[in-house]
Amino acid sequence: MAAITHQHGGETPAALVCFLVAIAGGVAFVAPKGIKSLAVARPDMNALVVVSLIGAAWLNEWAEAATLAFLFSFAGRLEGWSIARARREVGGLMAVAPQQASVVHGDHEHRVPAATVAVGSLVRVRPGEHVPCDGEVEVGISGVNESMLTGEPVPTMKRPGDPVYAGTFNSDGVLDIRTTRVADDTRHARILRMLEESQHRRAPSERFVDRFARNYTSAMFLLAAGIAAGPPLLAGEPFSPWFYRAMLTLLISCPCALVISTPVAIAAAVAKAARRGLLVKGGAFLEEAARVRAVAFDKTGVLTAGVPKVEEIVPLQGRDLSGILARLAALENYSEHPLARAIVAHAAERGIFPRQVEQFHIERGIGASAIIGKARFWAGNSRMLDHAGADLGSEAHALLASQPGTVVICGEGETPWALVRLHDPARPEARSVVAELRELGVAHTAILSGDHHSAVEAVREEVGIDEAQGPLLPEDKRAAVEELEKRYGRTAMVGDGVNDAEALVAASLGVGVGGAGADIAMESAQVVLMSPRLELLPDLIRTGRFCLRVIRQNVAIALGFKLLFLALAAQNLATLWLAVAADMGATLVVIFNGLRLLRGPRSRTE
Repeated sequence: MAAITHQHGGETPAALVCFLVAIAGGVAFVAPKGIKSLAVARPDMNALVVVSLIGAAWLNEWAEAATLAFLFSFAGRLEGWSIARARREVGGLMAVAPQQASVVHGDHEHRVPAATVAVGSLVRVRPGEHVPCDGEVEVGISGVNESMLTGEPVPTMKRPGDPVYAGTFNSDGVLDIRTTRVADDTRHARILRMLEESQHRRAPSERFVDRFARNYTSAMFLLAAGIAAGPPLLAGEPFSPWFYRAMLTLLISCPCALVISTPVAIAAAVAKAARRGLLVKGGAFLEEAARVRAVAFDKTGVLTAGVPKVEEIVPLQGRDLSGILARLAALENYSEHPLARAIVAHAAERGIFPRQVEQFHIERGIGASAIIGKARFWAGNSRMLDHAGADLGSEAHALLASQPGTVVICGEGETPWALVRLHDPARPEARSVVAELRELGVAHTAILSGDHHSAVEAVREEVGIDEAQGPLLPEDKRAAVEELEKRYGRTAMVGDGVNDAEALVAASLGVGVGGAGADIAMESAQVVLMSPRLELLPDLIRTGRFCLRVIRQNVAIALGFKLLFLALAAQNLATLWLAVAADMGATLVVIFNGLRLLRGPRSRTE
């Protein structure tokens, strides 16, 4: 209102007071940062606005100065709100772990802080409550909504022995849960830490824009100084008109919109990805996803369902089947591999339960061994034979080559005992996901597996993947990823186990599969699919490309506004009012364009 009064009748004392209050408010918002940047001779946009405010006041342009101060502080608040809103989208999904837990002691319960619950405690969760700790169901059956982890809103039925995770929602039954992790080490807590760390991993485009803005702002200061001082000193021109033009140049060149163009887009894209069940650990990895040209998959638990079943056990050299199963169950009970769990379950169905073993040891990418009785018993893939110094014999070798599906070989010392054939069907969506990746421009797909070649080749044909390699050790997977990088460019590795960690780190983009996946895979990867839903992978690429497209649009908008109004200023057609409107207008446009990413690109299923 004071500005309108100024336009029609000049400054009244009341209007001048309003202008001064607005200027003081704006200066308080930008002055500390602006003065600090000037003190180190690296002026930023805050310094530019401070100088512009001083210049406008010196020219007695009080209304323009007040409008600039108000709009700049308003834009700064809007910038903070937009990024905070994007982060709240993630925070709202993740900040659901309860602060209290009901710990069962005999026939009574105690309400205690969730952070103090020890591993091995029995916690009771009633219908309508969130699970306070990671653990396994000991008593009860209930549907548990895990959408905050997986992005999938359909409740998962939990029964005794099933894992549950902190922050998930218990729908309709009472569950007694035996805790397996302390509060600081739950999956929920680790995800929150990853999200916090993601705020510090800046995308290449963001770093480029920041560097450009710093150099650009310094150049604009020098240009404005030349405009203000050059004509008066060199040609005897009046100082005031040229000083006014210098202030115009500073205001028009203010890089507010340019600086905010990238972070608001990345924050919104990360938030939208989290809502879909994709944990992206930083904007840099969104850009990598946008540029992926090849994708490598682990087989078991990624392309397959990860719930294999024992189809057949073939004893060798007349070994007793029950003795084989007893030793296998004892050994595999210490492993988290899906094949090991399938063997233990198969033994349990036949009334054979694991016994204690000694000196259990995992041979990464090969198998495992332990002392059972007085001898070392082992089980694994075909490489385990060489490791154990065992000879399978020509007849058994021919039998192994003829077996469909995955085969585990077990034995004691240098003597093979049996071949165990398991079947793990491919995920029903795997073929369509691979086809969708091709539609998105992914040039090559591959399976990198520790399983024997015939099993890997069978899945390759079933799913429609270009290349299959196996059996591979962890270091072989890493080398295969590096070779794919040389042949096709940026490569994504998708894995879920300990054996995939090296390959996940070596790839341009490591994608860990959550759910039952190993924790080391989640930690090693730059992106985590919070549930084993392969359709999230094309969503990741689409989100990365959409984010990159919006960033480029924002940069073009910001620079386009500057060039247009600098051209008008060069023709003496711009005013301080127009300069302020142009700068704030560009800022608003890039903010709201960036927030479009909260809706995200549409997937094929939407």
